[in-house]
Amino acid sequence: MQGTLIGRAAELEKLVRVLEAADAGTAGVALVGGDAGIGKTRLTGELAAYAREHGFQVLVGQCAELGDSLPYLPLADALRGAEEVVRDALAERPVLGQLVTGGEGSPSAGLTQQRLFGSLLGLLAEVQPVLFVIEDLHWADRSTRDLLVFLSRMVQTERVCVVGTYRTDDLHRRHPLRSVLAELKRLPTVTGVELGPLPSGDISDYVATLGDLGGQALTEIVTRADGNPFYAEELYAALAEGESLPDGLASLLMSRVELLSEPGQRVIRVAAVAGRRVEDRTLRELSDLPLGDFEEAVREIVSRGLFRVDGIGYTFRHALLQEAVYTDLLPGERTRLHAAVAKQLTSPAELAHHYLAGHDLVGALAASAQAGRQAEKVGAPAEAHSHYDQVLSLWDQVAGAEELVGESRTEIGLRSAVAAADSGDNHRAVAQLRALPQTSRVSERLAYYLVELDSQSAAIEAGDAAAAAAETPTELARALATSTRTYYASSRHSEVGSIARRALDVARSAGALDAEVGALLSLSILAEHAGDVDAAASLLEQATEHTSGDLAMDLRARFNRARLAYEHGRLELAADLTEEGIALAERIGLKWSTYGTDLRFLRFLLHYVTGEWDAAEQVAQAFGARVGTVPEAVLSSFALFIEVARGLPAVESRLDWLRPFWSSELVSYMSRGMAAEDALMKGEPALALAHLEAVLADLDRTDPGNLRICAMALSALTDLGRTDGADDLVARTRYAAVTGPDGRRRTLGLEGRAWALRAEAEWHRNSGRFDVPLWESVVAAFDYGFVYETARARLRLAEAQLATGDRDAAQKTWSQARKSAADLRAAPLLRLLEEFGRRARFAAVRSPDGGALTARELEVLRLVADGLTNREIAERLFIAQKTVSVHVSNILGKLQATTRTQAAGTARTRGLLA
Repeated sequence: MQGTLIGRAAELEKLVRVLEAADAGTAGVALVGGDAGIGKTRLTGELAAYAREHGFQVLVGQCAELGDSLPYLPLADALRGAEEVVRDALAERPVLGQLVTGGEGSPSAGLTQQRLFGSLLGLLAEVQPVLFVIEDLHWADRSTRDLLVFLSRMVQTERVCVVGTYRTDDLHRRHPLRSVLAELKRLPTVTGVELGPLPSGDISDYVATLGDLGGQALTEIVTRADGNPFYAEELYAALAEGESLPDGLASLLMSRVELLSEPGQRVIRVAAVAGRRVEDRTLRELSDLPLGDFEEAVREIVSRGLFRVDGIGYTFRHALLQEAVYTDLLPGERTRLHAAVAKQLTSPAELAHHYLAGHDLVGALAASAQAGRQAEKVGAPAEAHSHYDQVLSLWDQVAGAEELVGESRTEIGLRSAVAAADSGDNHRAVAQLRALPQTSRVSERLAYYLVELDSQSAAIEAGDAAAAAAETPTELARALATSTRTYYASSRHSEVGSIARRALDVARSAGALDAEVGALLSLSILAEHAGDVDAAASLLEQATEHTSGDLAMDLRARFNRARLAYEHGRLELAADLTEEGIALAERIGLKWSTYGTDLRFLRFLLHYVTGEWDAAEQVAQAFGARVGTVPEAVLSSFALFIEVARGLPAVESRLDWLRPFWSSELVSYMSRGMAAEDALMKGEPALALAHLEAVLADLDRTDPGNLRICAMALSALTDLGRTDGADDLVARTRYAAVTGPDGRRRTLGLEGRAWALRAEAEWHRNSGRFDVPLWESVVAAFDYGFVYETARARLRLAEAQLATGDRDAAQKTWSQARKSAADLRAAPLLRLLEEFGRRARFAAVRSPDGGALTARELEVLRLVADGLTNREIAERLFIAQKTVSVHVSNILGKLQATTRTQAAGTARTRGLLA
């Protein structure tokens, strides 16, 4: 029974707006909530039909009431029912495909989850526009909830619309979906749609579409339905069958079930235990009826509107009906039926669910262990942890548990702990590992997670225990490789080198490639800290010669090799290595992993440093501003480099989103540092200094980030006309320049040395000393390829040259800086250069045909050529729209053009936009 959509025009329009925005390139999420039977599925069905008519690929998946047993069930459901174009794209993504086929996965559930999420983003981008509907989120497993959060935050410019439905009446105070909904509804991309009861008039119109009724019967239905369409349908059906109307929806539903014949009631009871959807063959075998009787019973159920035919099986017309029948079963009857259903299934997670409900502990133990392994394969660590914990809880109740499971209790406990850590709960992992016998593998993982929790002394103890307990060379190699991490930030740092070298020797003899790469990475860091860059580069080259089998380790090695090349001025090599690393990350589905993200930032940074700012801005557009976690905030902070330097209007909005995450040291360093730079460019040194002092308060004094922050703080002090604190800042710079985190002497890379020189020069400037040779050293230091910072240093050099009387040199330096700023379209810097040029009365820029175009006019001309309106140019350059109009008029006159298009064409012909 499916009536016409009535009374939901406003809600449908709201959903259509989200869908159309997605079609236009602004991805969105809609969360549709309402009581059971209120019409959520009917509404999303109407939206799906609209989407198909407008060229969308429509994916629809449904959660099931099995707790966390079946990870990613709605995603797998949606992919199985997808159109051919989606299935073709799926064939190219085995990590996603295994959800449908059950193929091989990664040994690390956490890593597989990152790959799965990345692969899904790639698939959605390939087949867009896409509408992805997830029904019944109140039953969603943990991994599906994680997926919903990921999509809500990560889809930005893709033509993707995600719609989720959930029952509001099922969300008790501690329901896991409540916190997810609260988090997501704060995002501007997420639209909440609440379905309340329909007004009496709408319910009356709706019931009228179902069939003819007398006025008294219609009034009774409308009164009893209380605005719920499903309840109204059931009341109508009961009246149509000549039944009286009992109180309550459950009683009403069961009154219709009780009208069935005895075989019909048997079939529907079996189906209620099997789940909302059941195949014909399974239902036939479970009902244990002769074929003729079974078919007649099913035909009766379908004719009464209790079942719908769904492919090769049947679905309850509504989840409420299945719940009512299931609840009505006697305890013994329910147990026997669960046991019978289990005999017909092959899915480990479903088997575990039914074995437990059927009190078959032996079957539940074996199935739970198998379900845990399956969850690991598909990248569902939370579900894997849950299944393994179930195994551990049943272990002592089942004789011969180890033989049934195929692993020891310690091995299952280790799997459970690793899954807990992969799902983000390191504390739970540590607690579980400490409760296990301390084998080498257990102690090695314990040491690893303790380092993550900054429990250094305990980590060292666990690492030593892992090495002492090793029974094979491979175990020893891995224990030693992990031990090097535990010693780094401890008083025993001096032992790292010998441990890492031993780990390397043992790993190579044992063929343990992952431990070998880990040892090479540790040795490369030691060599780099000792100032032996060539040795570090050689070690990293060895680490990237082959794949280790540990995907995260392979990406880490490639990132560190590219980073080393970048920091020491080998920019072309760094660019090549970065592209190789990004290609690997995309190929293995780890684009959104830690090192996949770091590699993309490094690519952005290389574009930024080498002056390829259009490419940098394009990359930065993928760094979403609407952040909700610290990793997202770090990624978003990167975009501020180009947005601040170009004076883009997105800066303020991005900073607003980042402000709640300033308690994170890295987010604060990145975003508040750039907020300070933005303030300095706008002539607000007091605000800049406040940001910088906040960053310095959290920054370790040995952190090389001190160099840049102190240089900027010295500049802000000078602009304020203050000298107090300048000596402390330069002293902090000098300390950080030579002191590593272990107290040993450090060797800086090229950029670090340039910032250290910049801080020294700013200190002299603060004291009123215009040290031309020092500023020349700063320019030379940044001129390894850092175009923007070289131009900024040239502005300071020009000021010093002019102050010491060398006007010609100052104008030449100023012209070089201005050309670089104009080429980069660095509007704030260009404005500062223009102001300095006016104060110094330097000559205006001359166009090749002899017409005098000022620097500001050239800047406006470039934006005109890019197609910007006067208003957009005014926002970009922080000037009045009327001022832009004056500049445009002057440009048209000087170029003898009558239109903006003609002026842009003339400018290109004469090389003015180069």
